[in-house]
Amino acid sequence: MPTFDVVSEVDLQEVRNAVDQANREATTRFDFKGTDSTVELGDKELVLSSSTEDRLRALFQVLQEKLVKRSVSLKAFDVGKVEEASRGAARQRLAIQAGISSDHAKQLNRFIKELGLKGVSSQTQGDQVRVTGKKRDDLQAVIAALKEHDFGIPLQFDNFRD
Repeated sequence: MPTFDVVSEVDLQEVRNAVDQANREATTRFDFKGTDSTVELGDKELVLSSSTEDRLRALFQVLQEKLVKRSVSLKAFDVGKVEEASRGAARQRLAIQAGISSDHAKQLNRFIKELGLKGVSSQTQGDQVRVTGKKRDDLQAVIAALKEHDFGIPLQFDNFRD
């Protein structure tokens, strides 16, 4: 019986490379001189810091450009509010969302069920959703429908088996 898994993963190596590129650009660009603008990569979050809120927004835009260039979906980041740091500086946290939460899994399962394809079922397995069907064409239709719909998280499709 054909199956595939719906997962939401982030390539941390690509995120690390994008952060390095953004930091390199922040140190060389004229408009960032003397602003102490940096992007730091933690375990599950990015921390952007700069001397002013305006420079922080520019740094965020540079980071977004580098992430998009490296094919990292911007949906994978939960953007926090701009906080005030010491001496009038600004800071912003971006949480990295990896895995499908139980709420998103329920949404995915409901969406797949509402497609009304005969013989297609889905179930949550940890931080992924496994979709099973009788026909390969039905599963390909499910993948196409999931790609068209926006669930607010990046989706990848793994382990397609006949």
